[in-house]
Amino acid sequence: MAGSDGMMNNEQIVKALKESGMRITRQRMIVADVIADNDGASCKDICCIVRGKDSSVGVATVYRMINVLEDIGVIERIDMIKHRRNGDEG
Repeated sequence: MAGSDGMMNNEQIVKALKESGMRITRQRMIVADVIADNDGASCKDICCIVRGKDSSVGVATVYRMINVLEDIGVIERIDMIKHRRNGDEG
């Protein structure tokens, strides 16, 4: 389902959502566009970008959409680990 570069575009994301029975709302389209354009972004980054485009999109909406996309196999969530530099506390 992914393009030749391994990434999905927003049309492929929307198609997968429709096939899973979801209605495609304006807010879901915005989230799909942001996810398609920001491969490797954190959930928090995706949320900030989406809310920058349309502040009426709630944080819960973004996280629900990310969870649905993960459940249907469109995206894969990875855990990020940040190493502390020597001497950094906390």
